[in-house]
Amino acid sequence: MGMIFRAKANKALDRAEDPRETLDYSYQKQLELLQKVRRGVADVATSRKRLELQLNQLQGQSSKLEDQGRKALALGREDLAREALSRRAALQQQVSDLETQHQTLQGEEEKLTLAAQRLQAKVDAFRTKKETIKATYTAAQAQTRIGEAFSGISEEMGDVGMAIQRAEDKTQQMQARAGAIDELLASGALDDPTGTAKDDITAELDRLSGGSDVELELQRMKAELAGGTSAGQQAIEGGAAGRPQTTQDQPRFDKQ
Repeated sequence: MGMIFRAKANKALDRAEDPRETLDYSYQKQLELLQKVRRGVADVATSRKRLELQLNQLQGQSSKLEDQGRKALALGREDLAREALSRRAALQQQVSDLETQHQTLQGEEEKLTLAAQRLQAKVDAFRTKKETIKATYTAAQAQTRIGEAFSGISEEMGDVGMAIQRAEDKTQQMQARAGAIDELLASGALDDPTGTAKDDITAELDRLSGGSDVELELQRMKAELAGGTSAGQQAIEGGAAGRPQTTQDQPRFDKQ
């Protein structure tokens, strides 16, 4: 169960992760580390400067004690000269210790300064690489979305395609239903409540008369091509008056 949960969580995190945000976060952390290193360099430099001030003070006191010893010896006060030189010797020991500490701090400061410079160069290089990767990722993401849109596999285009398909299916269903109702009304299987529908006899007569009109129009056009409009019209009228009635022209209800 734990492995399944971790796998699901890892998949969800991978789906939600944006590499650009990760790169920006890494760059921010590097800047924070660089800032800490710079503060460390400043702290070491401050300690070194404080030691230098103490050294200057001790060296000043040592010079003063040396002058006092000379004056006491010149005045015949050997005891005072010995005391001044003893104090000067103690100060010289402190000066030696401070100089050792000063050299150590100066070395640490140089190391930290070099490390800060190297880290600054890495941060600058990472920033350039970060921006390049972000631009490449953005371009690839846009190209992928364009490709998905063209291929129709994106979620947005998929929804649009499904909507179009549903609309087409519904339109075809409505057209089929309308055609079926028209056929049922024409065949008499359904009654027209408006009273405008024609019965089967009337529909057959309209069809036959429509065919006769077509024949008359065809003869008239032939007559016009043969000899003129007036002669063609007379031929059409004579032909229409003397033409025997064909079986097609007879109504079908005569058989009943």
